[in-house]
Amino acid sequence: MDQQTRLLRSWMFVPGDKQRMLDKALGLHVDAIMMDIEDGVAPAEKDNARRQIAVTLNSTAARLSSDPALKTPARYVRINAVGSERMRDDLATVVRPGLEGLVIPKVETPGQIAIVENILGRREVEAKVPGGSVRLLVAIESPIGLLNAYGIASSSRRIVGLIFGAEDFCREMGLPLRREAEASDLIYARSHIATAAAAAHVQAVDGVWTDLKDTEGMRRHALQARRLGMSGISIIHPGQIDAANAAFTPTREEMEYAGEVLQAFEAARARGDGAIALRGQLLDYPIVDRARQTMALGKSLGVPGA
Repeated sequence: MDQQTRLLRSWMFVPGDKQRMLDKALGLHVDAIMMDIEDGVAPAEKDNARRQIAVTLNSTAARLSSDPALKTPARYVRINAVGSERMRDDLATVVRPGLEGLVIPKVETPGQIAIVENILGRREVEAKVPGGSVRLLVAIESPIGLLNAYGIASSSRRIVGLIFGAEDFCREMGLPLRREAEASDLIYARSHIATAAAAAHVQAVDGVWTDLKDTEGMRRHALQARRLGMSGISIIHPGQIDAANAAFTPTREEMEYAGEVLQAFEAARARGDGAIALRGQLLDYPIVDRARQTMALGKSLGVPGA
């Protein structure tokens, strides 16, 4: 992930047709909300969802204008399928001040991103928002999308990340209905998305853990996502926020070790030593760089001692 990109660890889906949920979500400590007009909204409620999201964005933009210090989660909207009439209606309605980005579902080729960009650029002008300011989080939800992941991730400067649509992917692959063992059956797909995102210098956001009662499963799943190279995870309930944020935040132990690595490196350089070791481990430059990245990430997230 590009070091200049703001890290968004937790991405929560919020049904766009549930005004109470939209209002509540804006006050949560989740990093980003994805106001939904796609799969989380029944066909008969999509027009209502668009209207409610537009009202929510208008009111949020007004609040931010009167109070620049106001903090809210990043505000994204998941639109309907690329090229559909519903998608065009979505863009005509939700691209307005207050919107930070769009979640583009079921993307399989870079050409689909070009379609969105073409309409989005015109809509930004009409809505009087800065050109190019609306970012894109792109959902990979099929085998062909997975194979094209890097080309998709690198196809536009608007793209901030890839998000794994695990449920649709499982359906396409004919995988079992119930997911077990931290979604170990999806490790290849998740790793591929993380690698493609890293190659394109964008974020990688893992799929949801759907069992709301299995809090330990959610915790392990999120930790595994980080170990696979993901930088965030999507969630479906406020009760999952803490586990999501914690998984992608350096721990105190990690921060302390990173600090020791940097101290040992600086001390060795001052002595003119070529070989650097800490606790019997040889420290080469990639390890030192990762220590710097850990410290920088901890500082950006407000971790004590960073």
